[in-house]
Amino acid sequence: MAEKHPDDLAREDEAKRALERVARESEVVGHSSFVRTVDRARSHMAADDADPADPVEVWGRRVGRGLSLVAFIGLAAWLLSYLAR
Repeated sequence: MAEKHPDDLAREDEAKRALERVARESEVVGHSSFVRTVDRARSHMAADDADPADPVEVWGRRVGRGLSLVAFIGLAAWLLSYLAR
């Protein structure tokens, strides 16, 4: 087998390092945006934006947001069944 030229080996090594860096950075960005989205959803459903000194407001928001989630899932299921006819 023919020997590779030193310039080719250097370019090949540089390309491998660049590809590894891109893969590493893209995983971090994708993972962190997913984690941020999940944290925001959990915070929203837990009513972290409500006044913690007022338990009625906290539980009212939690119940309201939970019911809205159930209603959304129900409407989405109805729409899918309607479109499947």
